[in-house]
Amino acid sequence: MGAGPGVASGIDDDWLEEACMGHGLSAEVQALVYAAAKSWDDEVRAEALLAEAAQRAPDHAAVLIARYRFYFYRNRLDDALLVACDCLAKAASDIRAPLDWRPVAPSHAIFASYGVLPRFYLFALKGYAYLNMRLGNLGEGAQALDKLEHLDPTDRLNGSVLRGVLDRMGRDDDD
Repeated sequence: MGAGPGVASGIDDDWLEEACMGHGLSAEVQALVYAAAKSWDDEVRAEALLAEAAQRAPDHAAVLIARYRFYFYRNRLDDALLVACDCLAKAASDIRAPLDWRPVAPSHAIFASYGVLPRFYLFALKGYAYLNMRLGNLGEGAQALDKLEHLDPTDRLNGSVLRGVLDRMGRDDDD
């Protein structure tokens, strides 16, 4: 895929696909991420390993995703939200979009292409919306979900599922 609007030249879908799988990481950082996964039962050790990986490769997608998953599956949603913000910042930088998601428009990337870079951005935005909703920040979550729906009008990332959850929040089961 060639560089489209908002896609940094030299950074294509294959690069991010590989990055998300850990390619481009030093052997030392790969070992840290792997050791953290193997240390799941020892939360303190796993977190320390991921922190060291983040210190050595702070902007690498594989490290960001590993940290996000760690916090998310540990139900440490405030920490997961911070990493989701880091993912959004990385994704925005990669597609050369504003760091603040609010002014991002379909013209910043070919979101409909479902290419890896725009898809990473959309997934990060979806995670951001979901975590805000779970943490009770319903207004922020709804705004992020509105933006996701604007950037993904064909609902390839199933933002409509979150919309359904948001629409049902606060209603009694009898409603």
